[in-house]
Amino acid sequence: MVKAISRAVVAGIGVAHPASSTQDRLWEEFFSEHYRGVARGLAKRVFQNSGVVTRHGVVNPILEDPSRWSTGQRMERYLVEALPLGKDAISAALGQAGLTGSEIGMLVVCSCTGYVTPGLDILLARDLGLPADARRVFVGHMGCYAALPGLGVAADYVALNGRPAVLLCVELTSLHVQPPTVDPQQVVAHALFSDAAAAVELVPDQAGLAVAEVASLTDTTTADHMTWHVTDLGFRMGLSPRVPDVLSRHVEPLVSGLLERNGLGVPDIAAWAVHPGGPRILDVVRDQLGLTDADLEPSRTTLAEHGNCSSPTVLMIVEQLLRATEGPMLAMAFGPGLTLYASVLLPG
Repeated sequence: MVKAISRAVVAGIGVAHPASSTQDRLWEEFFSEHYRGVARGLAKRVFQNSGVVTRHGVVNPILEDPSRWSTGQRMERYLVEALPLGKDAISAALGQAGLTGSEIGMLVVCSCTGYVTPGLDILLARDLGLPADARRVFVGHMGCYAALPGLGVAADYVALNGRPAVLLCVELTSLHVQPPTVDPQQVVAHALFSDAAAAVELVPDQAGLAVAEVASLTDTTTADHMTWHVTDLGFRMGLSPRVPDVLSRHVEPLVSGLLERNGLGVPDIAAWAVHPGGPRILDVVRDQLGLTDADLEPSRTTLAEHGNCSSPTVLMIVEQLLRATEGPMLAMAFGPGLTLYASVLLPG
């Protein structure tokens, strides 16, 4: 017997942040000294032009410098910090949806900034009271775009099984401050990235925005443009300045195909949740899709107020937009591969 397909509807989104600090204070009280005599002039310009005003971190380098911590030390701290932050985000999403952990059929966890076994998925299932038969999926090392394939997995489960699912993205990039270097890619990473957790609760067949489709495009010829290497001193990012140029070739074909398959065009989208990988990336998306600055204001505001929080970021923008619009929404994010992901959410 073939099961009926349900609509996977966003019923709640929860966001959790650790303590915040201003970009200016982080520069003046840590990074200006961190880069003294190495790349201080370059670093200062990058920090000033990052578009970031406020950031969050489970580790504040002004109070404790993690740049010489071993990977083992960083992973121990990851477990201590990620578990309660993830629980807060999921609990908030469940509360909005009017559900308890015992009603969840699937938990999807995305994180590329730490690893533990038993994993966060098991520990969260235990602490939140998920049933023993709940399915669990852990997505690692997809980076900034992980929320959207994670959303696709959760939505497929809801559609096929008619049970609620929850997606959690949690990233603690503050654990991975690297030693001083003249490498501009490290400087950019230190100027942009921030910590957060975001969770989405999906339920079958109720009023609200439903996940209509998740689409992807990967340009494997540019796989070296965005990297995340495990080293003895934590995880080290590679972030090529050519990333915006690659995105400029692929954004429009991905989005136009996605919209056309769902009977839509760019003017039909009421809200755009675009991952703010940096100011230039948002400019590329605006120009290639013919959007206005107002269309991308939520993304720029998120970058300014929270920094680039990797995989939770696009969900943070969706959460803001849900309060202001009921029309079709398009979410988009980018990451290693070089990979573009997009999802269209439709009201019903």
